[in-house]
Amino acid sequence: MTGTLIIGGGGMVGRKLAESLAADGLDGDLTLFDVVFPPDSGRTENRITGDLTNPEVTNALAAARPDLIYYLAAIVSGEAETDFDKGWQTNMLAFWRFLEALRAEHMASGGTYRPRLVFTSSIAVFGGPYPDKIHDLFLSAPQTSYGAQKACSELMLTDFSRKGFVDGISIRLPTICVRPGKPNKAASGFFSGIIREPLNGKEAILPVSTSVRHWHASPRAAVGFLRHSASLDLDRLEGRRALSLPGVSCTVEEQIEALRDVAGNDVVNLIRHETDEAISKIVAMWPRDFDPARALDLGYRAEGNFREIIEIYIKDDLPRAS
Repeated sequence: MTGTLIIGGGGMVGRKLAESLAADGLDGDLTLFDVVFPPDSGRTENRITGDLTNPEVTNALAAARPDLIYYLAAIVSGEAETDFDKGWQTNMLAFWRFLEALRAEHMASGGTYRPRLVFTSSIAVFGGPYPDKIHDLFLSAPQTSYGAQKACSELMLTDFSRKGFVDGISIRLPTICVRPGKPNKAASGFFSGIIREPLNGKEAILPVSTSVRHWHASPRAAVGFLRHSASLDLDRLEGRRALSLPGVSCTVEEQIEALRDVAGNDVVNLIRHETDEAISKIVAMWPRDFDPARALDLGYRAEGNFREIIEIYIKDDLPRAS
């Protein structure tokens, strides 16, 4: 294969990335892999289904020798926390096997095959106590299974890159909001739900205090992060191949007030507060604000405030939900 492979191409961000790449004429050079895909939207890219925990699958994907790989596949934070075995098998061990398969292709090519690999990590790699803003040299010390799995994967990708088997970068995505579609099992899902559901005329449950502060970026920004990572001169990272990306820091209350400004009180009144102690406990361990100086210097950009994030959802995804 010459071209681009999106592992996790059936997910929301993967589909939006594919749409963005296809808009530049890459359909014929684009392959999407996932365990399942949504109903056909008429797209023409190649689609492959399979289970990444199966070594035969990862070996076959590597054997095609794609030039550019976006690795988006993972089970989400809430599921990784409740299903310990599945979390580690899917989020860490499958990635290890894929890297090993790419190394085998590198060796078989006499060292000429060295793909660009963009791995979507997470701000869950950090753990408290936190400074007011997390800077680029802050310690990675995750306090959830999901965060630990992502941190291990970052380290593996850095070492495989140091050895020259791949040319990789790990991008620590903010929580992507507002996510279109149905709720998933992510502990962070309510951040999108309290915006998406009311805008679609549905009740939304808020499981945490309105004082909770978090770090967000839109799906449109996520696609921009991924595409920028594909063309970035990675020598500029100077060996530190995991990067915290820009976003918007705001409280849940500020989210709700932004929604009120955009859509009015009747929409906000569809939010119902119903505390979930398990979710509250997970969210309490997450970072709240960043100083992403390295990423900004390298040209990454996100929204300036949460209202912009809501307006992007309304423009990009609300028409599809009706």
